[in-house]
Amino acid sequence: MSIIHALGANSGRLIRITFGPGWRQQPPARVAGQAKLARARIIMLACGLVVCYLAIVAKLIYFDLEPRTDTSAIPPDRVSAARPDIVDRNGELLATDVRTVSMFAEPNRVIDPDEAVEKIASIFPDIDRKSLYKKLADRRSHFAWLRRQLTPKEQSEILALGIPAIGFRPEVKRFYPGGRTAAHILGYVDIDNHGVAGMEKYLDMQGLSDLASTGLTSRDTLEPVRLSIDLRVQNVVHDVVTNALDLYKGKAAGAVVLDIHTGEVLAMASAPDFDPNDPQATGSDGWLNRMSNGTFEMGSTFKTFSMAMAFDVGAVKATDTFDASAPLHYGGFIIHDDRDVPRRWLTVPEIFRYSSNIGTAKMMDRVGMDNQKAYLTRFGLLTKLKTELPEVKMPTQPRVWKKINSITISFGHGVATTPLQTAVAGAALMDGGELIEPTFLPRTREEAEKVETPIVKPATSDIIRSLFKLNGEEGSGKPANVPGYHVGGKTGTANKVIHGVYSHKLSFNSFLGAFPIEHPRYVVLAFVDQPLTGEHNLTFATNTAAPMVRDIIKQAAPMLGVKPDFGSNLIASY
Repeated sequence: MSIIHALGANSGRLIRITFGPGWRQQPPARVAGQAKLARARIIMLACGLVVCYLAIVAKLIYFDLEPRTDTSAIPPDRVSAARPDIVDRNGELLATDVRTVSMFAEPNRVIDPDEAVEKIASIFPDIDRKSLYKKLADRRSHFAWLRRQLTPKEQSEILALGIPAIGFRPEVKRFYPGGRTAAHILGYVDIDNHGVAGMEKYLDMQGLSDLASTGLTSRDTLEPVRLSIDLRVQNVVHDVVTNALDLYKGKAAGAVVLDIHTGEVLAMASAPDFDPNDPQATGSDGWLNRMSNGTFEMGSTFKTFSMAMAFDVGAVKATDTFDASAPLHYGGFIIHDDRDVPRRWLTVPEIFRYSSNIGTAKMMDRVGMDNQKAYLTRFGLLTKLKTELPEVKMPTQPRVWKKINSITISFGHGVATTPLQTAVAGAALMDGGELIEPTFLPRTREEAEKVETPIVKPATSDIIRSLFKLNGEEGSGKPANVPGYHVGGKTGTANKVIHGVYSHKLSFNSFLGAFPIEHPRYVVLAFVDQPLTGEHNLTFATNTAAPMVRDIIKQAAPMLGVKPDFGSNLIASY
């Protein structure tokens, strides 16, 4: 037994430690080895901790120093390009860019996609969580749009969440101060500010989109685009058209105001419409511009063109008379007149005033089918309208023209045209017989003279103008008259084709008018599709479309600088 004595440091007394019989003294070398091993383990543990620490530091440095996505180098199809302002003929703003921001993520830097989804969804409850998670969890992706065109409040709320790897890119958003007022003319843009319809699309077709792809577009380099539209008149037309849907309970309505001498479209509206600031909100029915991209059988307004060609080829004189006392029979078809048409011999002015189908058919029989097709083509009523607006529909006509087709087309059944091209052809007959393709851009009278095409003799134009005046004063056009402005024109009430059969209840009503009729400056065409009521509880064009033209002229004429004349009176001569 061994005894080790130690002196207590504090007590000053001797301490005896006694080892039992099982204790065996370790060799000094072994004790030294164990101590060395312990030191090695401590060093290894320390080294391991240092390595882990360095790994964490390195990862943090990696996240901090890893090159971030250069959002200025995002492919052009994911960048909203600047667009020029669009203004009306007087410089009033129609469309412009406003600054906004869009939210993006760098998925390869997102630490916890689930947490990020929950936080973002708390600000945007309508967001697609599955799609959002898929974007954020894609570690191979360096960029993903999460939400485009945020409001300042939304941006502030997202910033307050403190989500890593979420950023914001300054962008531009198209803004239309007038909302629906000129929707079908201006069109709209997509989320990336690319033109989708209307004049917005036209600008891209003219090279704006190519210029934007090169990064050369900015608000400082783009001059405003001036249209032929007069915003004051456009407001009037839009109000009258949209009100017509409520007043007449129609399926659709539309109107246009044309400068006869230049072909400029001063105003045009179609309803239902849409808000170009949010085109998806109203559905696709509002996107259809029925003035230029819808075709309709225009009814008796076509008698204007039938008479013009009859006079122009010399087949009919204004002093001629035709027997309208009995219906006409062609094969299995019967051509008859409305109840208000006298059953007797009618002069040419009476055929126009009373809108006689029988009289017009007999006139067309003299003209002949070949001449009829040639003139309708010359009038631009069988070909696609040429203008800047991309949404233009091709007219329809019979594949094979037969005698019965020629007869029915003479009074507006069998050929379907757009209301805009009908107005253009009507303007030509008011302007000495010179056809001018319509434009939505400013055009001077001198510029128009360089592109106009003669379609009838000036004398023919004079006769048609006199017939318009007669009908405006004594016929179905009287409800369109505005005191002092001498409105002339022609109504058209065309039965609608429903399931391949002409309906006796539903109609397409239109009125083609011009003013001041002594020396016309403007043509106005208005239509209502399938009205269920009208003035005096009647659904004819004289009770629906004609009052629309009256309301437009009453308000727009002073804006256009047309002075009322309560003294002059042109005596019609035939």
